[in-house]
Amino acid sequence: MNFSYETLKKFCEASFAKLGFSKLESEEITDVLLLSDLYGIESHGMQRLVRYHKGIEKGLIKVDAKPEIVFETPVSAVIEGHDGMGQLNSIFAMKKAIEKAKTSGIGIVNVRNSNHFGIAGYYAKMACDAGLIGFAVTNSEAIMVPTFCRMAMLGSNPIAMSMPAEPYPFFFDASTTVVTRGKLEVYNKNGKALPEGWALDKNGHGSTDAADVLKNIVAKNGGGIMPLGGEKEQTGSHKGYGYGMLCEIFSSILSMGITSNHTHIGGKGGTCHGFAAIDPAIFGDANAIKEHLSTFLEELRNAPKADGAEKIYTHGEKEILAYADRMKNGIDVNVNTVAEMVDFCNFVGLSVEEYLGKLDLDTAKKDSSYN
Repeated sequence: MNFSYETLKKFCEASFAKLGFSKLESEEITDVLLLSDLYGIESHGMQRLVRYHKGIEKGLIKVDAKPEIVFETPVSAVIEGHDGMGQLNSIFAMKKAIEKAKTSGIGIVNVRNSNHFGIAGYYAKMACDAGLIGFAVTNSEAIMVPTFCRMAMLGSNPIAMSMPAEPYPFFFDASTTVVTRGKLEVYNKNGKALPEGWALDKNGHGSTDAADVLKNIVAKNGGGIMPLGGEKEQTGSHKGYGYGMLCEIFSSILSMGITSNHTHIGGKGGTCHGFAAIDPAIFGDANAIKEHLSTFLEELRNAPKADGAEKIYTHGEKEILAYADRMKNGIDVNVNTVAEMVDFCNFVGLSVEEYLGKLDLDTAKKDSSYN
């Protein structure tokens, strides 16, 4: 079902206000969520609303929490998130990293005791928009099964990096697992079998059953999602496992926070994040560096194409194109996610028609291409 950006923005801001967040906080959370949908990353956009609602109901997310700096130097800081909303802790942290980079050339800020923060790329983009190089990583509830293991021990642990360039920035954002948990949730919601090579059952065998894999992740029964490279060293499994460890070190270890395998236990989320902002000027002429990167990216786009390939993309280009398309033509939202949005409206007392328009969910579900 298709909605305009303005409709979803109004709905999201009203939804988070109903959950107890201030106007500014609701706007910030909404901005992170909708950038994901605008970029075409369905797993981290509107479909996350129900997860945040449940997190608040269970006490994992504390609406009134405020981030607190507990350690600081001119170039670094550690922030105690007090179980607050991940987006709010992370925006606060990246703003602090940017401030330090503007003053000292580099800023590295870690957050502990937070929650799911949306797409890592949002925060890397914050630094890039300020003319800096931006990095963002996070751990999460354990979903990655390390090489030669059958128990999830690390999170999806994404790495994001963005850097100014023309005609558009370099923008990279990817999990260190084959896919994210959100992608499994989308497949489960649509009743679709997972592709081979994505997930493992509780005994460490390949599985295409999204519901079973998700159930085992929550119950800590074993199994989960494979690292980048799959389950074997021959295909590079150890590399994805190692990348996940890099994120773990720069989020939970440096902040003295909770590692992925201990998050979401005993009624506590405990997610940790890591952010960095770097001023290119500490390496020389910032404008020349930007031009140098822009030249290389253009050379990549103009490199010889493989047979049958129409275009070579550089990282961030597809997101720019998706953003323009969705701002013009609206955002497609999974019909089952729309049903969750309707249920949420009814639960908190929002008018469905006022915020989402007149909906025929029965017809939409029947006609949906997901069925």
